[in-house]
Amino acid sequence: MAVIPLPEATSVVIVGAGPTGLTAAIVLAEAGVDHVLIDRLHEGANTSRAAVVHARTLEVLDGLGIASTLVERGIEVPTFKLRDGAKTLATIEFGDLPTAFPYALMVPQEVTEQVLLDRLHALGGAVHRPLTVTRVAEENNTVTVEYTDEHDRRGTISADYVIGADGMHSVVREQAGIGFTGDTYPTSFVLADVGMSWPTPRTEVSLHLSPEGITVVAPLPDDAGVRYRVVATVDDAPAHPTVDDVAALLNTRGPGGDIRVDKVLWSSRFRVHHRVADHYRAGRVLLAGDAAHVHSPAGGQGMNTGIQDAALLATLLTKVTAGEPDSVLDSYETVRRPIALDVVAFTDRMTRMATVQSGVVRAARNTAARLLGRVPAVRDKLAYQLSELGNH
Repeated sequence: MAVIPLPEATSVVIVGAGPTGLTAAIVLAEAGVDHVLIDRLHEGANTSRAAVVHARTLEVLDGLGIASTLVERGIEVPTFKLRDGAKTLATIEFGDLPTAFPYALMVPQEVTEQVLLDRLHALGGAVHRPLTVTRVAEENNTVTVEYTDEHDRRGTISADYVIGADGMHSVVREQAGIGFTGDTYPTSFVLADVGMSWPTPRTEVSLHLSPEGITVVAPLPDDAGVRYRVVATVDDAPAHPTVDDVAALLNTRGPGGDIRVDKVLWSSRFRVHHRVADHYRAGRVLLAGDAAHVHSPAGGQGMNTGIQDAALLATLLTKVTAGEPDSVLDSYETVRRPIALDVVAFTDRMTRMATVQSGVVRAARNTAARLLGRVPAVRDKLAYQLSELGNH
């Protein structure tokens, strides 16, 4: 592949070519806004990390002309179940949601990224990589971005605006001096894609509660129908969970029945933070995605919130570059930061509720979940919140 040289100046520099950065680049490219998208990795991720695309995100991606392509490559899952062992505490159905996408779409993140990248390429855009940002400084009504390439050669590009979509450890956020307030959960998380026999239908995502921790099991697309995503809290998880590790988790916490883990396709251990940037904007520097907010994976909200951040931010930037006042960008934080705070609070409640240790509290929680799960208004509200339709 030919290397496309970087210009010395552009309207918008986007740092980070994950789903958030790619979405921003697509919106700018569609509007004809000059931009440069850079990333520190040699190539896009080939592991599936985020695995669910919710209804509101599909609506956003539909506006970019790629929702149908993504749907073709995923599994439509219309049901979310809350379980404690073999007991079903609550069933949330997405089928009646007021959307053209009344389901959770299960699709590995590398597929989502590839679909986004293909769309960007079709619009004439590109990702410049591997480039590591070393300095971001606003001066003389522009932002200077300094970077190094894989051979430690230095370069500089100036821009009217910079979008930091470079993840939780964002260099852009740090350079802008924006705080990242929050904390870290004491337990670690296991993340694994496995091939297995699982006793519940592939039309549901299940959240399993247990004294040992929270466990989420969701189907992923594959021809044999045996690929699943497993996310679980573990006090001290191994760096790369094995077949035996995952099998022990599921046999201890799962619904019982025929559970057989045949292979681990990919696995990892990670720590989870719940943090939100103190501001989404510092002058000509703006944050989106994990650079602006991180939280528990319960509910699968992270990548979705980031894509929605990027779509709004890039739309506002197209207005400013077309001549509208710079103050238009202030609405980005006004709209999106409260949504991130709500998502962090919601996923934190889910995580803490799922991991209570006391038998008395656990029994009370289960009773409350069963009773509330019988109330249609409660079920509908949870479906609406999980789908992120309220973020519009």
